[in-house]
Amino acid sequence: MSARFENLLYEVKDAIARITFNRPAVLNALNRKTIDELGDCLDAARNDNTVRVVILTGSGEKAFIAGADINELAQRTPVDGKEFSLYGQEIIHRLETLGKPSIAAINGFALGGGCELALACTMRIASRNAKLGQPEVKLGILPGYGGSQRLSRLCGKGIAHELILTGDMMTAEEALRIGLINRVVISGRERGEAIKLAEKIIAKSALTVKIGKEGFYRQLEMPLAEAYDYVSGVMVENLLTFDAEEGISAFIEKRDPTWQDR
Repeated sequence: MSARFENLLYEVKDAIARITFNRPAVLNALNRKTIDELGDCLDAARNDNTVRVVILTGSGEKAFIAGADINELAQRTPVDGKEFSLYGQEIIHRLETLGKPSIAAINGFALGGGCELALACTMRIASRNAKLGQPEVKLGILPGYGGSQRLSRLCGKGIAHELILTGDMMTAEEALRIGLINRVVISGRERGEAIKLAEKIIAKSALTVKIGKEGFYRQLEMPLAEAYDYVSGVMVENLLTFDAEEGISAFIEKRDPTWQDR
C-alpha cells in the first residue's frame, strides 16, 4: 500500500511503513507542509494493524533532512515561531510515542530539525557520509523541537551543551562514539540495514514489543526507585499474556514460537 503526498513518500510493505522525505532540491528541508504530512503518515502507521515498524529516510544520497526551510523560517514572527515550535514538538512526540518502533535511516545531512526528528526515533542507522548536528545557534536561534532535551538524555548534558552551543556538525563515526546513533554502515546500505533490523523486530511478538517500548519510554521520566517498581508491574502484565507462555514453552520444547499477539 502506498499513499501520495506532496513532500513525502509513504509506503507499507512486509509490515514496514516507509516514510521518505522527498524534497531533494532543498535537501529535504522541513516546512509546514512537510510537518503536516508527517503527522498524517504517523497517524496512518499507528492505525494500520499490519504495520509493525516505521522506517524514516530522505530522498537522494545527500540528506536525511538538512534542517528547517530557512526561507519559510524567515517569514515567521515570534508568535508564529512559538506556534510552529509547539506544533513541531507535538508531531515529533507523536513519532516517539507511536507504540511501534521507528528507525531513522540517515543517508546524509541530519541537521537542526532533521537531527531532532532522528533523535525521536527508537533507533538510528547512519551512512558513513552522514553529518549530524544542531547548528541553529549559527543563525542566532536554538533548537525548537526538543533536540536539547533528547540530546541530553541520550548523550549527556556535556555533549548536548557542546553541540547546541557551538553548532558544530559531527561525522557518523563521532555520533556513534557518543551514543547518538546505533551503527554506521557503508553509504547506500543504511536503508537495507534498517530493513534488516526491522525484520528482526517483526519476528518477535508484536504485543511484547509494544509493551516493552511503551514501558521503556514511560520509565525514563521516573525516579529510579519508582522506575524499578513500574518495571515489575510491566513484567507481571507481560507474563499474563499468551505470547509469554508460548515463548517460554517453545524454548523448553526447542521449537520456534507461534506468536498470537495476545
